[in-house]
Order: sequence, then C-alpha cells, then structure tokens
Amino acid sequence: MPEPTSAAPASSTPVPQRVGIIRRMYNWVLSWADTRWGTPALFVISFAESSFFPIPPDVLQLALSASRPKWSFFYAAVSVVASVMGAVLGWYIGYALWVSLGGYFIDYVPGVSQELVDKVGMKYHDNAFLAIFTAAFTPIPFKVFTISAGIFSEYVSLQTLMIASVLGRGARFFLVASLVYFFGPGIRTFIEKRLELMTILFTVLLVLGFVVIKAVL
Repeated sequence: MPEPTSAAPASSTPVPQRVGIIRRMYNWVLSWADTRWGTPALFVISFAESSFFPIPPDVLQLALSASRPKWSFFYAAVSVVASVMGAVLGWYIGYALWVSLGGYFIDYVPGVSQELVDKVGMKYHDNAFLAIFTAAFTPIPFKVFTISAGIFSEYVSLQTLMIASVLGRGARFFLVASLVYFFGPGIRTFIEKRLELMTILFTVLLVLGFVVIKAVL
C-alpha cells in the first residue's frame, strides 16, 4: 500500500515587502551619491526640502562626504546655499499663494497642515528668529516654518528668515561635514543613527544658553 504523500513544503523564498513611498524617496535620494550628478542633486534636494520635499538633504550630503571626506565642507556649503534659497521660495509660497488661494495648496505640500501652521504662527509671535533657527537646525520639518513665515509675514521679515536660516542650516550641515572630515567615513553610521538626537540636544543647550544670558542681563 503506497504511503500517503505529504503536503508540499512551503516555499523558503521570502515574500517581498512593499516599500513605503518615503523609503523609496530616501533610497532615490541616496542613489545620487553613486553618480557624477551627486553635487547638482544635492543642490536641488536641499533647495526643494526647504519648501516642499520631505527627505532632508543630510542623507545625500553625508553619503557624498563619506566618499570624499576632504570635500565635506564644500558639500555643506552647497547644502546651505540651496537650502536658504529654498527657504526664500517657501516664504513667498506662504506670502503670495496663501492669500490668493486661501490655503488650498496646503493639502498638497507633504508634512504641512493647518494645525501646524497655526502652532508655528504662535511661535513666530513670541520669537520668530529663534523659532526659525531651531527649525533650521533640528529635524523639525523646515518647510512648515518657511511657508508659515510668509503667511505670518507681519512677524517674520524676509531678512529675518534668511539670517536665521543661514545660521541654523549652516550649523547643522557644517556639523555633519566636520564630523566626517575629522573622524573619517567610519563616522557615517554613528551620524545616521544619532543625528536627530545630537541636533536636539545641541538646540536644547543653545536655548538654555539664551535663557541664562537673558536672565543675567
């Protein structure tokens, strides 16, 4: 009597996981590091991230700097210049389009919501310069603050936006450049895992410094 056949073993081939749109965009940004268009791509992404693009330019800047540590400060400078230019665009988006379209476009800018805009407006009322500097330096979505700066232009002049952006973005991008330049490509993994924590701690210390100075004076 023939033995009963057993069920076919389950396939050992893993079922492919669907990759989310943010992860796909992250991988797309990172892919430019392996091409000769890495620097132009860094400029475009840094510009776009300040007004509508969701992936921060640090990803590409870090990859480019790790492959050419001696060029780290050059890549940081590219990121700063493009990011500040993008911040100006964000300011004009808020200043011009918000009034003419009544905020209609807000649903189409990733990471921006009416609730966030209102919260940022309150921060601008208290201290516009510090709010922009903090957003420019930390992982807070910068585009929310640049667009809101235009919406609340009575609190935030274009000059204030540019100065705070230069200082905040400069501190952030040159921090990354300095770590790669002085510690070498091996620091990349450390930065990728702890960049957000580092920037948040630094900002907290900076704000506390302002509070202490204000209290003393």
